[in-house]
Amino acid sequence: MTGGAGPARVLVVDDEPAIRRFLRAGLASQGYVVSELDAGRPAIDGARRGAADLIVLDLGLPDIDGMDVIAAIRASGSAVPIIVLSSRDNEAAKVEALDLGADDYVTKPFGVDELLARIRVALRHRLQQTGEAAVFHSGDLTVDLVRRIVTVRGQEVKFSPREYAVLRLLVQHAGKVLTHGMILREVWGGDTDVQYLRIYVRALRQKIEPDPERPTHILTETGVGYRLQAND
Repeated sequence: MTGGAGPARVLVVDDEPAIRRFLRAGLASQGYVVSELDAGRPAIDGARRGAADLIVLDLGLPDIDGMDVIAAIRASGSAVPIIVLSSRDNEAAKVEALDLGADDYVTKPFGVDELLARIRVALRHRLQQTGEAAVFHSGDLTVDLVRRIVTVRGQEVKFSPREYAVLRLLVQHAGKVLTHGMILREVWGGDTDVQYLRIYVRALRQKIEPDPERPTHILTETGVGYRLQAND
C-alpha cells in the first residue's frame, strides 16, 4: 500500500492471460489496484505518464524484449519500481535486468506470497527514496545512518570506512538485490575485482551475523550480488 495515499496501483505486463488472471486475483485480494498489459511499448508509455506505482514485468513480450522495456523506462526518468517476473532463470539475465534498473527479479514458477513480499519491499524502498530513513532496524541489527552507529544485539560494532560504505549502501537499498557491479561502482568508484567485495562482505558478516556461515542479514544472490534482508 502507499501509506495513506490510497491503494497502490500495480501494472502487470505479461502476454500470458493465465498469469495475468492469477496475479490480478492475488494482488487484488491484498487491496492493490491492478491493471494489465500484454505488450511492452504501452507499458513504457504508462510508466512515463505515472500510471502505476509498481510494475510487474515479464521479459518475453511479443513486441519488445523486457530488457528494453526496463531500459526505456529508466531512460525516461521514471523511478517506478519494476519487479521482473520471468522464466529466464540464468544469472546473466538477472544481472542484466538489475543493472538496467529493475528492483527485483522473481523466476517462474513462483509463489504469490513471495511476490507479494517483494512488492511490499519495493514499494517501501521507493517511499524511502524521498526521505532516507535515519535509522534502519532488522532483527538484532540497528544502523543509525545519521550518527554512523551500528549496533548488534545492543552492542556497538566498529567498521572500517569501506566496510561501513558497503553496509550503508545495502541499508539504503534494503530488500533490493544489488549486483556486484553496482556495489563496486558505488563503493570503489569503478571496475574492481569482485573478490575484494567478497572479502568485505565476509568481514561484515563476521561482525553482524549470529552465524556468519548461515547469514540472515546479508544474503547472497548466487552469481548476481547481495541483498540486505529487510523486515517485511
